[in-house]
Amino acid sequence: MAHAGASACRRALTRTRPGRNGWADLASAESVMCSTSAEGTLQQLPDGTQHIRRESSPHTAVRRTHRFPVTNNPYDKWGGGVKNNYSSPRAYTSTTLADKFPKALVDDIYRSSFKNQTGVSLKYMMDFGSQPIHRQLMVSAQFLHKELPVRLAHRVAELENLPLGLSSKQQVRQVRDWYVESYDEMKSFPPIETVEDEQKFTHMIENVMNKHANVVPMIARGVLELKMELAQKNGSSVKNLEKTLGHDLPEISQFLDGFYMSRIGIRMLIGQHVALKNVDATQKDHIGLICTKMSPRDVVADAIEDARAICMRQYGDAPEVEVFGGENFTFAYVPGHLHQMLFELVKNSLRAVSDKYAESLDNPPPIRVVIAEGAEDVTIKISDEGGGIRRSGLARIWTYLYTTADSPLLDMDGDTAMVQGGPVVLAGYGYGLPLSRLYARYFGGDLQVISMDGYGTDAYLHLNRLGNVQEPLP
Repeated sequence: MAHAGASACRRALTRTRPGRNGWADLASAESVMCSTSAEGTLQQLPDGTQHIRRESSPHTAVRRTHRFPVTNNPYDKWGGGVKNNYSSPRAYTSTTLADKFPKALVDDIYRSSFKNQTGVSLKYMMDFGSQPIHRQLMVSAQFLHKELPVRLAHRVAELENLPLGLSSKQQVRQVRDWYVESYDEMKSFPPIETVEDEQKFTHMIENVMNKHANVVPMIARGVLELKMELAQKNGSSVKNLEKTLGHDLPEISQFLDGFYMSRIGIRMLIGQHVALKNVDATQKDHIGLICTKMSPRDVVADAIEDARAICMRQYGDAPEVEVFGGENFTFAYVPGHLHQMLFELVKNSLRAVSDKYAESLDNPPPIRVVIAEGAEDVTIKISDEGGGIRRSGLARIWTYLYTTADSPLLDMDGDTAMVQGGPVVLAGYGYGLPLSRLYARYFGGDLQVISMDGYGTDAYLHLNRLGNVQEPLP
């Protein structure tokens, strides 16, 4: 997989380009329930995968040789801190890296994009961080100092060559520039040889993680603008285009799957190192972000409470949720990741049931959550009787390209997106389920949805309990 990712980056850097029915609404992009969303959770997390085949796109530009102007690097290197003298967010007059950044920096990104990424597993993170002495923290920092620029370079190359002109969207260019700036900061940092070096590096990458907190909504806005642009060219409304756009543009979904999977990995690596450095004595049985004795039933209870609170705000009431199994076992996992996935699934079921029984005098049937302990997997099933999803629309729940005309993203102009970094709310944009599946796959699990149209939906969340699967790097 790493070789395929490197090939994609090589190609990229040598090219340039100027209702109301709960679960069913996910298939028709009408999910608008939550005012607090998965992205709010994502920003607190350290943050399947398919290869991206750019060469198959009819919109790929003709290969050409870059000719960069010879300039001196204007950026201050590491001293009392890294200072980036990049242009302001409003000054977007060019599309390509070569037009905005020094030739030396672009060439260095190009070279790094040829390198293979190094995946790690949950078990490796646990074994390595079990005794976070200074020497281990030094080794961790040295690994990140080498690995993070490579991962950023792969993403920069990909952002530079997206299909259908997505690379030219203002928000996508802003994200690309964030990645370039972070790459430059890390490459400018001197070799880590002392405890003081490690402390400065940890502070720097923590700032990088915070800086990239709003990447998901920024890319979402860029994709939405592309969608609106294509709708106008085709003479149709955005709402009508929703019915076919996801199937017509598979490369967009492939790109988003790979990009967000990489983002989850980058944020997990940074967050794990920072958490090992800043040990919280109040968190028992934790190795960084990983809880070695995580009770899935406890996380399920927290996710249910959060999802029902939102349902209560929206509808004034919320169906009951019953939990079966999982009382007496624990396993090692990242609680934040599991909460993110369960919250999304329970929220969808609550909304489906609430919508179906909104006009009924009968009490809505409860949602059932079943936790099963297997030899390799822990499986959590969320079942509802909310009416189900039409079979013709089931595939749409995994796309990122569906939204409603009254989406908050439509009310956000380009300048607002740049200054604020995008909205913190992502509910209703078709991002919750695809991102949840990526979180499950990151550590070797999966997410499946089976529905009976006219009755209800079952979601199966599989979690690899062995922890021996390496990151699925795009």
